Amino acid sequence: MKEVVRLESVSKWYGDVMGLNGVTIGFGKGITGIVGPNGAGKTTMLNLIVGFLKPSKGEVRVFGEDPWDNPKVSSRVGYCPDTNAMYEFMRGLDFVDFLASFYGFTPEEARLRAFESLKRVGMEGMMGKKIGSYSMGMRQRLKLAQALAHDPDLLVLDEPMKGLDPIGRMEMIEAIKKLGDQGKTILISSHVLYEIESMTERVVLINKGKVVAEGNIHEIRSLIDEHPHRVFIECDKPRPLARRLLDMDHVVRVDLEEGGISIETESPERFYSEFPKLAVETGVEVRRFYSPDDNLDSVFRYLIG
Repeated sequence: MKEVVRLESVSKWYGDVMGLNGVTIGFGKGITGIVGPNGAGKTTMLNLIVGFLKPSKGEVRVFGEDPWDNPKVSSRVGYCPDTNAMYEFMRGLDFVDFLASFYGFTPEEARLRAFESLKRVGMEGMMGKKIGSYSMGMRQRLKLAQALAHDPDLLVLDEPMKGLDPIGRMEMIEAIKKLGDQGKTILISSHVLYEIESMTERVVLINKGKVVAEGNIHEIRSLIDEHPHRVFIECDKPRPLARRLLDMDHVVRVDLEEGGISIETESPERFYSEFPKLAVETGVEVRRFYSPDDNLDSVFRYLIG
């Protein structure tokens, strides 16, 4: 795989705080997920790649060149930041048009590109409204639109799913997958492994400024699945359900808690496929169930512990 981005022994510190610590890694075409808990160093890595930061030590190369203060590289990179610093008084179309104009397009070209990129992310009905009226999900789409407007070869997306509703997440995931199929290089950060898993099999896990693991999603999953996976079930009759859960050979622990049951399973996939039938058979009203381990904070405790 030909590398588009290369970090070689890269460290970045802010005073006494280490943002990235001796990272050596390369990224090629297609989609790569960069996953880690908040504060892991994901944003620092992405800001080094797009040229917003200069490494304290080591080398960053994008398309074979140093991205720092390099317009030639910047013109080929689209960046969707995790922050929402926007001109609230502007309409969405005007905002993307304004940013597209910095890439040397004529006013007509910039307007057309802004219109097309907003359509691409499902903002047809909102592009004429002021940004101040946008929801969090709309702002996320707007950020992706401005990153796409100049048709970049490298797309860097920092937590692009944050704030989206389930339908919005699905649409965003499909849009990103299509871009990957078109041969673009896409780096996308998230603290939710399952979001990344729906888009790509290439994953980098980062924690405390270091790469903890990298490779195929199935290889990463095998590291995680060696450890029990927790699930909390909120229901009306926890005791009869708890008795049935104990009969599952992959459930290694069941605890009655206020409002429901906390379990640990050695096979999350089996639990999620078998539980709906079990709930129906017991006649228990399950209000919701969720996994605290869906957040990668717990996964990293497993991997680095």
